[in-house]
Amino acid sequence: MNCRPLLLLAAAALLSSCATTARPGGSYDSPAHRPTNPQNVSVKVSLQNSMVYVMEGNRPLLVTPTCIGKPGTPTPTGHFKAYNKIANKRSGTYGYHVSGNSIVAGTSGATPRGARYVGYPMAWWVEFAPGYGFHSGCVWPRPRTHGCLRLHANVAPKFYALVPAGTPIHIAQTQPEDATLGRNVPRPTDYALPDPPLPVMISNAAFPAPRGPLFAD
Repeated sequence: MNCRPLLLLAAAALLSSCATTARPGGSYDSPAHRPTNPQNVSVKVSLQNSMVYVMEGNRPLLVTPTCIGKPGTPTPTGHFKAYNKIANKRSGTYGYHVSGNSIVAGTSGATPRGARYVGYPMAWWVEFAPGYGFHSGCVWPRPRTHGCLRLHANVAPKFYALVPAGTPIHIAQTQPEDATLGRNVPRPTDYALPDPPLPVMISNAAFPAPRGPLFAD
């Protein structure tokens, strides 16, 4: 039995469930507000509510849904700080094997001879622990990542702008804001849209510029 097709299908499934997406942003959005003092900004994440709260003291700057890690690959909890921000980051594990006009889903550790590896786009990366970060991606209504926290493509650049390196980040099962700010927040419905064509995914076009102004004020 030839196992290669099964391996390729498995790699493709990992890409669709793990990293980010360069799909068009659609109409979903969450408003963001410019901080008075960026040094007072902090981030809270509620895993049970799948919600991110960017706060300046008691003032909400951005409240937006997120997609969290699956039970087997959970999002870590605890107190962290933002670091290693990369606007045009690509995955070092999941991506594509490119050889001429051939583009095949695969992992970095299994690149065939004569092919080059191009990581899956993970735009607006904000790392908070080694190998874990916030980044643009499909925000499914259920846990679906390998531990990262995905933000909608229209919202991720706002989070990136609001959260400088050193910003405190607290990730817990629940947050006090769940009962107030996090109630009845609209959630994305475009999470199942397909990715753009493969030639786009391996090019710089996978990292579109933000749509419109980042801040509402």
